[in-house]
Amino acid sequence: MNKRSIARRPQREVGTADQTRAALVHAALRLFGRQGFDGTSTREIAAEAKANIGSIAYHFGGKEGLRAAAADFIVDTIQGIAGQALGGVQATAAPLDPEAAQAQLFAALERMVGFVVASPQAGEIVQFVLRELSHPTAALDRIYAGVFEPTHRRLCQVWEHATGEPAESEATKLTVFTMIGQVIYFRIGREAVMRRMGWHDIGNEEAAKVVAVATDNLRAMLAARGGAGKKGKS
Repeated sequence: MNKRSIARRPQREVGTADQTRAALVHAALRLFGRQGFDGTSTREIAAEAKANIGSIAYHFGGKEGLRAAAADFIVDTIQGIAGQALGGVQATAAPLDPEAAQAQLFAALERMVGFVVASPQAGEIVQFVLRELSHPTAALDRIYAGVFEPTHRRLCQVWEHATGEPAESEATKLTVFTMIGQVIYFRIGREAVMRRMGWHDIGNEEAAKVVAVATDNLRAMLAARGGAGKKGKS
């Protein structure tokens, strides 16, 4: 074996290890969401990931560690999506004039619909999170601290800049929950929505129709508070 092949070998091994780790996380996300944590065996996870069962202990220390890794994957994914519209969910929102703040709210809402409603990956994430919300564990603590609380807080800050209403007021918090909740329903009630609408799937075309209605709702909410919502006009 020459020196060049020796030098390349660790890089290939690291790449393979990273691929195995990612495959296990995705398998756990799907199976924990579909069957629950207690209803899923490590053997099933390994089979789903096409990995050796011992790799779960090697990479994560066991099933509990894998659940934590799945939660961290959700945090990283949602932070990336929210950050594109909000400039990073962990940071304090920079001061915005009302028109710019309204534009940011519309952009965040549109990106939220695009991911939650139309992305297949969102289905796996939402199923996992719903399980955690029903039976909270340390994984939910990670998701709440990494995604729920900072994203909601950031949207409240932008709402304050858009309307003048205090970010931490009860009314603002409930308003932002309402804005988020209308989008989440199209994922958790997906089957009911498709049957009632006569849709065979919810893809980009259907998501665009959801965006149109959701932005109309946001425009009305802003108008009721004295904001014209110009940036959200079609």
